[in-house]
Amino acid sequence: MSVATKTKRPTAAQDARNWRTLQRVILPSQSQMDTVPLYLDTGSATGVQLPTTGTPGREKKKVRTVSAPSKEVHVEDFLSRFSTSVRSGERVSFGTYFNAFPASYWRRWTTVDNIRLSVRTAGIGSVIVYKSNSRGSLQRVDSVHVDGDVTSTFDLSLQPFGDGGWYWFDLVAGSKPLVLEAAEWQSEGEARTPGSVTLEITTLNKTDFCINNLRLLSENPEALAQVRELILVDQGTQKVADAEGFDEVAAALAGKLRIINQDNLGGSGGFSRGMYEAVQNGSDYALLMDDDIVVEPESIIRLLTFSDLCKTPTIVGGHMFDLYNRTVLHTFGEIVNPYRFQPDLPSADMTLGHDFLGSNLRQTDWLHRRCDVDYNGWWMCMIPTRVIRAVGLALPIFIKWDDAEYGLRARQHGFPTVSLPGAAVWHVSWVDKDDLVGWQAYFHARNRFIAALLHSPYEYGGKVVRESHYYDIKHLVSMQYATARGRNMALKDLLAGPGQLHSLLPGKLPEIRAMMNGYSDSTFESDPDSYPAPKMDKPPKHGHGVRPPSPLTLIPWAARTVARQLTQPVSASSLERPQANIAHIDNRWWRMSQYDSAVVSNAEGTGASWYKRDPKQLREMLAESARLHAQLLRDWPKLSKQYKAALAEITSIGSWETTFAAHSEKSEN
Repeated sequence: MSVATKTKRPTAAQDARNWRTLQRVILPSQSQMDTVPLYLDTGSATGVQLPTTGTPGREKKKVRTVSAPSKEVHVEDFLSRFSTSVRSGERVSFGTYFNAFPASYWRRWTTVDNIRLSVRTAGIGSVIVYKSNSRGSLQRVDSVHVDGDVTSTFDLSLQPFGDGGWYWFDLVAGSKPLVLEAAEWQSEGEARTPGSVTLEITTLNKTDFCINNLRLLSENPEALAQVRELILVDQGTQKVADAEGFDEVAAALAGKLRIINQDNLGGSGGFSRGMYEAVQNGSDYALLMDDDIVVEPESIIRLLTFSDLCKTPTIVGGHMFDLYNRTVLHTFGEIVNPYRFQPDLPSADMTLGHDFLGSNLRQTDWLHRRCDVDYNGWWMCMIPTRVIRAVGLALPIFIKWDDAEYGLRARQHGFPTVSLPGAAVWHVSWVDKDDLVGWQAYFHARNRFIAALLHSPYEYGGKVVRESHYYDIKHLVSMQYATARGRNMALKDLLAGPGQLHSLLPGKLPEIRAMMNGYSDSTFESDPDSYPAPKMDKPPKHGHGVRPPSPLTLIPWAARTVARQLTQPVSASSLERPQANIAHIDNRWWRMSQYDSAVVSNAEGTGASWYKRDPKQLREMLAESARLHAQLLRDWPKLSKQYKAALAEITSIGSWETTFAAHSEKSEN
C-alpha cells in the first residue's frame, strides 16, 4: 500500500513518534564522483527472468535481460548528501549498493517484520517501488504520481524475503526536474536509545590515513553521536599524535579521541585492546576499523541500527571496496572451507572483485541471494561487548586468521556474524600484495593451523596438513628458501603448544625479519640494474618458454623436477648472473622450478630479488618440512585438545590485560 500526500515538513519529534529510521538514502560528496554507481544507477532496470513454461522435471534456464548504457551524471545535480535533482524526462534508480534496502538480512536477523519507505520530493514525476527475490528477478511493487512538495510513503512487508531480495525505488522526472529532498527506510515502533560504541582504530605508521579518517569522522558528527570513545591504538614508530594536522582534528573530535601507545602486538593485539577498552568503559559495542581505509560515515549509523534490532547479540560487519578502484567490491561475504580450512565464498555463483561500474545491483543476480557468513574482516566490524564477555578477546597470534577464528568461536557460543550490505569502507586492496611469500608466510601457516586445531570438524584437520606440505614443496622448488624457512619456524612454534603465544607477540616479527636478511630471495633492490643482465646458457626448447604440466602428468612431472633439483649441480654461469628476469605475475612454482637463478619482481612493483637454486638447502628443508608435517599429523588429536583447553585462558581479558600492561604507555588526548 502506498500513500502520497502534500504535507508540511514533519518535525523530528513527529517522525520519531511512530516510525524510526532504519536506513537513510545517501549520496556521494561532489569530490567522490567516481563512486556514484554505488549510490545512484542511471541505467535501465534489468535482472534475471525465469521462463513461465518448461519441460516437467527439467530445470528452467535463466534468461538475462540486457541493460541500456548508463547515462552521464552531473556533479551539479547532487545538492547535498541526501538530496539530488533528476533532470526533466530522465529516470534514476536507487537500486544500488548503498541505497537499496537489504530486506532479506533484516528479515532473517532482526525483529523487524514490516517497513515503510518515505520519499520526500519537489516537482512533477513518479516514484516507483521495486523488489527482487533471491534469484535476482525484479518485480514492480507500487508507484505514485507526485506534483509539488510531496511526501510519499509505501508500507512494505519483509515476509517474502526468506532467502534473499532487496527493496528499492526509482524516480522519473516529468517535464521539469524532480528533486529528491530526502528518503529513508523506516520501521514502526517507539524511538529507543541507541547502544553506545567504542570505535577503535589500530595503526602502524600510517599517519596520513589516520589523520584523514579522524578528519572525516569529525566532519560527520551524526556518525559519532553514539560513540563514547574513539580510541586510536598506535603501535608504530611514526606517531599519529606528532603528525601534521593532528591537533586540529583532535580538537574537532571534542574530547572523544584517546590515543593508546603500545608495542607492535599486531592486528590481534591492537583490536583486542579496542575490545578490552570497550568492555572497561561500559560500551555496548566495540567497532573495530583498520587504519588504511576510507570509511563511508553513514555505515557506522547503519551497523549500530542493525545491531540494536538483532534478535540475538550479533557480530555485524561492513564490506570492503578497493580504495584505488572504488566501485570494486572485494567480496560479498566469506566462510571457512571446513575441509581445506581456507577462506572461501559461500556460493559458487559469487565472484571476488565484483565491479559495480560494469554490473550494478539490479544486473547481478547473485547479489540478491542472502549471503550467510562465518566471519567478517576487521577492516570494519561491530562486536557487542556481551559477545566479548562470553567469548573473550582475539587469539594472541599477531596477524592473519584472528578475525576468522573469532567468528567461528562466536558461532560456537551461539553468536552469529552478518556482513551487512550498505555498510562499507574503502580499503587498500590486496591486488598488489603477495602475503603468502615473505615474512607473513610464518603467520599464515601457523595461524591457519591454530584455527584448524580449534575448529576443524575432522579428526586430523581434513586436508590442511597435506596441503601445507604441498605448499612447502612449491616454495622450495621455486627457490623461495626464506619463505620455506619461515613456514618451518611456524610449525615448530605450533608444536610447542599454546602457552607461548602471548610471549611471542612482540618479538616474533623481528626474529623472522632477521632470519630473512640472510636469504637473497627475500632481499630486494629497487633498481633493476643492481643485478647483472640475465643470460641463458641454452635457448628454450623448441623456442617455447616454460609451460605448466597437465593435470594428468602433474605428479610424475613434479617428482622429476624435485629429483633434478636435488641431484643436478647448479651451473656456474647462473651463480654469476641470473638466467631470466621474471615479472611477479609470472612467478609460478612450475615456471620457477625450471631455473637455476632468476631476478623476480615483488607484488608491489617496487623492487626485485635474486632467486638462486641451492640443492643443499632444498635437501635440508624438504627433510625438515616432511618431519614436521609428519609429527603434526601424528600429534593432531593431542594438540587439538591442548589448544582447545587453553583457548579460554589465552583469550581472556585477564591474560590480555597482563600483556597490555607490559607493552603499552597510555596517554590522553
